[in-house]
Amino acid sequence: MKISKTLQRLMLLSLCGLSAGALAHVTLDQPEARAGEPYKAVLKVGHGCDGSATTRISVGLPAGFRGAKPSPKAGWRLELKRAPLATPYESHGKVIADELVEVTWTAQGEEHHLQDAWYEEFIVRGKLPEKTGPLWFKVRQSCVKGEWDWSEIPANGDSTQGLKAPAARLILK
Repeated sequence: MKISKTLQRLMLLSLCGLSAGALAHVTLDQPEARAGEPYKAVLKVGHGCDGSATTRISVGLPAGFRGAKPSPKAGWRLELKRAPLATPYESHGKVIADELVEVTWTAQGEEHHLQDAWYEEFIVRGKLPEKTGPLWFKVRQSCVKGEWDWSEIPANGDSTQGLKAPAARLILK
């Protein structure tokens, strides 16, 4: 009996105790960056929710990600949530007292849904904090049926091993 390569891979994954859901999550295109530098966070979405199309992506921006600006997408409504800063800062001669803390893209109709079999990127740029170490982008992916809350952060360190729905990790060097 001849077994397809896809079936062989699935069998290997199940033998290793891994599930397809544990391998597929929202990640950053560039998972490492220099602290204190400008950064374009390209969040890669490679699947829906158990076969269901994605209708909304919400990204919680990490503290210290300054001057964030999202990239709009045709057919998707953009919503921005701001919050006051504990410590305002100056940028280009202006005092900045609040900061973007969440960006949400919502598909404007079924024709714009991100189908489970499709891939898309959602982009936010900003300036990274000066401190080195892990920085986490929490993503909520809503679908026609169901959702994924990619927000788990390890209690210690920066390894996402063993997490069912890890936040997108950026290592600052």
